[in-house]
Amino acid sequence: MRVWHLLVSAVVLALLALGSLFVGVSDITPTDLVTGDPDKVRVFLVSRVPRMAAILLAGMAMSVAGLIMQHLTRNRFVSPSTAGTVESAMLGVLVAIIFFGSQSVMAKMGIAVVFALAGTFVFLQLIRRTTFRDMIVVPLVGIMFGGVIQAVTTFFAYRMELLQSLDTWSNGDFSGILSGRYELLYLVLGALAIGYVFADRFTVAGMGEEFALNLGVSYTRVVNAGLAIIAVITAVVVVVVGAIPFLGLIVPNIVTMALGDNLRRVLPVTALGGAAFVLVCDVIGRTVRYPYEIPVGTVVSVVGSVVFIALILNSRRKAV
Repeated sequence: MRVWHLLVSAVVLALLALGSLFVGVSDITPTDLVTGDPDKVRVFLVSRVPRMAAILLAGMAMSVAGLIMQHLTRNRFVSPSTAGTVESAMLGVLVAIIFFGSQSVMAKMGIAVVFALAGTFVFLQLIRRTTFRDMIVVPLVGIMFGGVIQAVTTFFAYRMELLQSLDTWSNGDFSGILSGRYELLYLVLGALAIGYVFADRFTVAGMGEEFALNLGVSYTRVVNAGLAIIAVITAVVVVVVGAIPFLGLIVPNIVTMALGDNLRRVLPVTALGGAAFVLVCDVIGRTVRYPYEIPVGTVVSVVGSVVFIALILNSRRKAV
C-alpha cells in the first residue's frame, strides 16, 4: 500500500460519488445544472448532494468503528451490529423520544451515545466472563445480547405506539436525507480523526493487556477511548440514517486480510472501502426496482450475510 494507491482509490470513489448524483427518480443531467433549470438544481442541492455526503460519511464511520472494535476485542467477527451497540443506540433513541421528546436532536443523540457506550461495555464484560472464547462464540453472544435489547426496545415501542418510528432506525435508508437533516453526520469526522490519532495505541491494545502495559500504554484508557469513538459513531449513524448491518464487519475483514493488522495503515483504506461499499449498495437499491427504491440496509444485509458466511467458512477451513 502506497500513498498513490490511496489517491487513486479516492479519485475512483469521487467519480463513483459524482455518478451517483445523477441516479434517481428525478431525471437530472449535467446539462440541466449547466443551463440552470431551477427545479432540478433545487432537487440536486437539497436532495442529491446531501444524500451522497450522508452515504460517504456513514460508510466511512461504521467501517472504521468495526475495525476499532475488532482490534479491541481481538475478534474479527465483532462489530457494532454483532455486539449490541447498534441495538443499544436504538434503545437510547427510543428513551430520548419518550422522556425527552421536546429536546433537540443533539440531546437525543447524546442519550443514544450513552446507551451505546453502556451496551458495548456490558458486552465486553460478558465476553470477559465467557470461558470458551471461540472466534464464532463471541459474536454469537453479542448477537443474542443485541436480540434481548432489540426485544425490549420493540416491546416499549409497541406500548408507546412508536413501532413505525422504530422501523426507521432499524433499517438504514437514505431516501429521507435532505439538506438540514443530515449535518449531524459531520460529527463522525472528528471521531475518525481521533481514531487515526489513537491508531497505534489501538494496535498495541489489540495484542493484549499485558503486552500493552509492558510497552507503557494505558490499556484501560485506550479501550475506553475506543469505546467512546465506537459509541459516538454508532449513535450518530443510527439517529440520522438508521442501522446498517454487517458494514462494520465485512469491510474491515476484507481490508485486514489483504493489508494486515496495522490499524494506522489500514484505517484510511477501510474508510474508503466502507464508503464505496455503501455507495454501490445504495445505487443498486435505487436501480434494481426503478422507479421504486430498496433501503440500503436491506441491500447491505443481503450482500453482507453472504460475505459473513464466507468469512466464517474460511476461518473454519484455516482452523482445520
